[in-house]
Amino acid sequence: MKKLYTDIYDNIKNAIIKGTYTPGEKLPSENDFCKDYGVSRGTVRKALEMLAEEGLVNSLHGKGVFVLENDFINFSFGGLVSFKEASEGSKQKFSTTVPKFELVTIDEVLNKKSNLAIGKEAYKLYRVRSLEDERIIFDINYFLKDVVQGLTKEIGEKSIYEYIEEGLNIKIGFASKIIQVETATSRDKLNLDMKSYNFVVVVKNYVYLNDGTQFEYTESRHRPDRFVFSDFARRR
Repeated sequence: MKKLYTDIYDNIKNAIIKGTYTPGEKLPSENDFCKDYGVSRGTVRKALEMLAEEGLVNSLHGKGVFVLENDFINFSFGGLVSFKEASEGSKQKFSTTVPKFELVTIDEVLNKKSNLAIGKEAYKLYRVRSLEDERIIFDINYFLKDVVQGLTKEIGEKSIYEYIEEGLNIKIGFASKIIQVETATSRDKLNLDMKSYNFVVVVKNYVYLNDGTQFEYTESRHRPDRFVFSDFARRR
């Protein structure tokens, strides 16, 4: 069975993240990829274009496609990746704890904030991301129970997206995001090592399945000195 360009993109990206292809290294030629995957050059080019748009590779005319430096935690505003996926390629050691895991019902107040349907049950999680024993990211997650069935605290400590896509075989489609600065709440101060800062950078995520069903609302609350907005743009 022939591979889709998205499959080829995933395979090459994973190889880059795992270090199979290292920064500065030239990737195999389009012809080599065509033979390996049994696809046309057009299919391979679509996969390479996706990698280039994400800032993972750069194509030099007449020379080939080269892997770019990626030794950072990249929370791309234009991308949709899990924390685990974003941090896998980094040499920094992150850990995740889940101080809160409970089942709630979406009421009018929560509906107004999250856009999740009133009356639906949702898993509510607090997830704290630590770097070198310093708590720098505090996630407040809501996942609809009827979509993310069987979610547990232990899964929350690992990767919920991996569980959804590989365990439940559900495809996550797209998300809308908002970034804003807010005054730190008592909840932020309890779950983050705030130092002398009294504000946080908040990334709000409204996440949907392929069919357009919203199943998640997340507030990712970052200590300001450890927040880096990163994206990659290419002039067309």
